[in-house]
Amino acid sequence: MEPSTNAAARLIVADDDDEMRRLVAEALRRDGHRVAEARDGALLLASIAESFDDECEPWDLIVSDVRMPGFSGLDLLAALRASESQTPVILMTAFPDQLTRVKAEHLGATLIGKPFDVKDLRTAVIRLLRHHDDSPLVANAQVDVEDAGDSDP
Repeated sequence: MEPSTNAAARLIVADDDDEMRRLVAEALRRDGHRVAEARDGALLLASIAESFDDECEPWDLIVSDVRMPGFSGLDLLAALRASESQTPVILMTAFPDQLTRVKAEHLGATLIGKPFDVKDLRTAVIRLLRHHDDSPLVANAQVDVEDAGDSDP
C-alpha cells in the first residue's frame, strides 16, 4: 500500500495511557500531521484492518505502545509484516529490554524507550516518512529543536 499523497501524513497513535497518547498525538498534530488515536490494541487492529479497504486512505505511519490490552504492539507489528505491509512503525515502551528491541528491529520497527524527549519522536517520524516515501509527505512537518513547549513525557 502506498502512503498518502497529501502534504500531511496520516498517522495513528495507540497507547492505553490516555495522557501519553494525547501528548504524542498533539505533538504530531503540531507538525501538521493528521493523527487518529486508539486506546488499546483491539482498536488499533480495527483501524489498521479498515485501512486495507480500497475506499479507505491507508496509514502512513503507526506509533504504538508495546504493552496494551487486546493486542501488543509487537503482535500487531508481526501481523502487519505477515500481510506484507511496509507501513513504518514506531514502538514505544517503558520496558526496552534486549528481547523486545531485537524483535522490533527484526520486524523493521523503531523502538523508543519511555520516557523520551518528544523532539526525538518527532524526528523519528519525519525520518521514517522520508525513508518510506520520497513524496513531500513531511513538507509541513518541521521539527523546531528550539521549541520550548516540548518536554519529556
